[in-house]
Parts: sequence; structure tokens; C-alpha cells
Amino acid sequence: MTSSTKVLDGGWGWAIVAASFMAQFLAFGSPQSVGVLYPEWLHTYQEGKGMTAWVGSLVGGVGLIASPICSACVDNFGARPVTIFSGVMVAGGLMLSAFAPNVQFLIFSYGIVVGLGCGLVYAATLTITCQYFDERRGLALGIVTTGTSVGAFIYATAQTELIVLYGLDGCLLIIGAIALNLMACSGFMRPLNLPGYYLKQKAALERSTEEQLFVKPPFDDLKIAVGSATTTPEKPLKELLITDAKDLSIQTEKKEGPLGGLAIVKAIKKKQKAYSKYMQSLYEILQDQEMVAFCIAIFLFSLGAFPPVLFIEDVAQSEGLIEEVSIFPLVSIGAISTCIGKLALGILVDVKWINGIYLYAFTMFAGGLSLLLIPVTKTYVGLQILTAILGFFSGNWSLTSYITTKIVGLDRLTQAHGILMFFGGFGVMLGPPVVGWFFDWTQSYDLAFYFSGSCVLLGAFILFILSLPCWNRKPMDNDKPEVQYTCTCDKVASVA
Repeated sequence: MTSSTKVLDGGWGWAIVAASFMAQFLAFGSPQSVGVLYPEWLHTYQEGKGMTAWVGSLVGGVGLIASPICSACVDNFGARPVTIFSGVMVAGGLMLSAFAPNVQFLIFSYGIVVGLGCGLVYAATLTITCQYFDERRGLALGIVTTGTSVGAFIYATAQTELIVLYGLDGCLLIIGAIALNLMACSGFMRPLNLPGYYLKQKAALERSTEEQLFVKPPFDDLKIAVGSATTTPEKPLKELLITDAKDLSIQTEKKEGPLGGLAIVKAIKKKQKAYSKYMQSLYEILQDQEMVAFCIAIFLFSLGAFPPVLFIEDVAQSEGLIEEVSIFPLVSIGAISTCIGKLALGILVDVKWINGIYLYAFTMFAGGLSLLLIPVTKTYVGLQILTAILGFFSGNWSLTSYITTKIVGLDRLTQAHGILMFFGGFGVMLGPPVVGWFFDWTQSYDLAFYFSGSCVLLGAFILFILSLPCWNRKPMDNDKPEVQYTCTCDKVASVA
């Protein structure tokens, strides 16, 4: 048993879980409760609801679309440096938003900067958690990912009170200052293995050192002791081993001469081969019917189910059900329901006789019905109930990595999950502006939510039909015996 496997499923791993939970709590608290800020932005900047909705859609979608890039950053630099950098981005974006002169600046500072920071936090926390857990990985990830929902639940109420006490600008400044604690969370993220960037540097140093050691030294560099058959190098071996890699590479380059060009050509061909192999893997993934259906379902669900997070408070105010955001906002109800849904659905999907894809389709069907009932609900209590139901079934995001692994296998999880998150992020980005444009056009949210509910129901129908066993699908590599997580924990890095 290696040293990396001895520390799994306990010990310092629970400190990692606590730090990752707090990191997601601090990063996603404000973006997930952006529905509280949306009415304030409408009142402050007097822009259309479609234009203002881009702020909330980008902060939720940019991180998902950029998830492959975020995962690559974590793989190369490690969870700790990435979390520190993301803390600067999230806090800086929130503080910049306090000084936004218009919605366009807010789209950049809150939508893009904070959104990318959240994407980096999500990638870092899930990667480091996967590295520290094997048998209890599902439980650990479930605890970590509930940090977003708990953060949204608390931040929705906190931001409402801060706006009353200090105004919108003061609220964003305080929330941004609190987000700086992300850098403190990164201190607990002790890596089990060296990140890719450091491994490459170490490998380059070792190669250069070996070449230097096997080069025959000049005669003047050796001192022959009288009456002794041994030679004493002028430089100790330890000093030679820690010689700067750059100097060694320069010396090797000088010795190689014209052969250096051949090495460059060889490296380019190697990169081209790796790129071709990656593209071939993506093509094979998209040949699977279930995977294509899942991508379409994720896109349609994100397109329809995300807008209520942003608009539900404005819906209540537009319908005259409440004059201002209540002390216990609808966003908080949806957030705590999502937290419960993530845990409950995560437990259900582990039951042997429950099919994960059909469970996901059922959650989409129930969520779509809830969206269709929002326009006909004329009481605040009814909106609270529908928000709770929709929030619970929106917890199906916790099923995505599980279902993806079942469809394509763990070996292809990296590429497949990146594709899924791209479709999901694209839907999250488009959903709120489309709903806002519907309101600007009709001066009512009714048609917008009928459209959203129809999209979600269509996605559930497509996923269910294309996943039926009656289709003759070509068996893929995921029919092989399940790969042991302990040996391939780095492959789940892009689950973020």
C-alpha cells in the first residue's frame, strides 16, 4: 500500500472537507442568491430586465463553460494556489461591483470576474476532496457541494439586511471583504501529490542532471591525489544535483548543436498526436446516444430552471404579492431545498434498483411542472411552496458526475464532464436574458415561465425516450469492470 492510499477516507481529509465546504460557502453565497440583488440593480440602473439579467446569468454560466480551463489550472498548479487566486478574483469582483457606474461594467465585474473565480474554487475544492477520499468519496463530495446551497440560504438573508443598513454599495463591499477568507481556506489544502507543473519542472531537472552527470568532465576539473587511486571532484555531488535546471539545459543545448531543431520537431509532433487523440476521444463520446441525450437534457434544464433563482423575487413584487424582499426571501427557501435535494437524490441514486438516468428525468419532469404552475399561482405562500419543490429537484446537479461515469466510464470522465458543463453553462447564460426579454416584450412573466417549463419538460422527454433499453446501442468501454478510484483519482479532477 502506498503512502497516498494510507491517508484516504479520514484524518486530514475531514479538514479538507471542512475547508472546501467553507470555500464554496464564501465563493457561491452571493452568486447563488443573486436574486436578492437583481431588484436593486433594476431600481439603481433603470435598465431593461433582459440586459440586467446578463449579470446573474454570466456569474452562473461562465464558471461552467470554463470548467475545462479551471480543471487544467488545478491539475497544473494545485488546489492551494488556485484557491488563493480565486479568492482575489471573487473578492475583487464583488468590491469592484460596488463602484459600477452602469450595468455593462457590472456584467464584467460581477458576471465575468466573480464567475471565473467561482469556477476555479469549484474545480479546486472537488479535486482536492477526490484526492483525499476513496470509499467515502460520495459522502465527502456531498458535504462539500452543499456549501453552495447553505451559502445561498444565509447570504440571501444577510444581503437583504445589509442593503437595508448600508445600501447596495456597502453590501457588496462587505460581502467582498468576507470573500477574502477564501485565502485562509486554501491553507488547509495540503496536496497529496505534486501538481503537474511541479512534476514537469522536477522531471526536466532530473533529465538535465542525468545528462550532466554522464558528461565526461575535463581533466583540469579533477585533482589526482598522490598515492591514491581515487579522484576528488572539485564540486560536491550534492551541489551538482541542485544546479539550476536552466543552466543545465543551456549546456545541453550547446552540446547538441543542430540536433536541437530535431528535438523541437519531435516535441511538436508529440503534441499534435496528443491533440488528435483527445479530439478522437471527444468524437467517440458524442457517438453515444445516452450521452447526447444527457447533454441536451442538461442544456434544456439549465435554460429553464435557472431563471427562477434570479427572477423569483421580482415575480413576487411584480404580481403585488409582496412590496419588498422579505426577511426570509424566496431565494433562501430555494437554496435550502436544493441542499436537501442534493443529499436525498445522492442517497437515492446509490440504491441498486434505481436507474440514475431515469431518476434525473423524473426530477426534470417534476421541476418542469413546478415552473408551469408559477404563472397561475396568485399567493405568496403558493410561490414559497413551488420554490421549495423546484429547489429540491434542482439538486439533481449532484447526479451529473455519477451518471456521466455510468455512461462513459471513469477513463473518459474528464472529457465527458467538460462537455456536459459546457452545455449546462450555455443554458445558464441564455436562460435569464431570454426570460427578461419575454418580460420586456409582454410586460408579464407568464409567457416566460411557460417557455421555461416547456423546455425542462422537453428535456425530460428526450432523455427518457433516448435512454430506453429498446435502442440498439453499440457497447462502449464503460462495460468493462469498474476502475478503482484510488489509482485514478487524478482523472476525476475535471468533475468540477
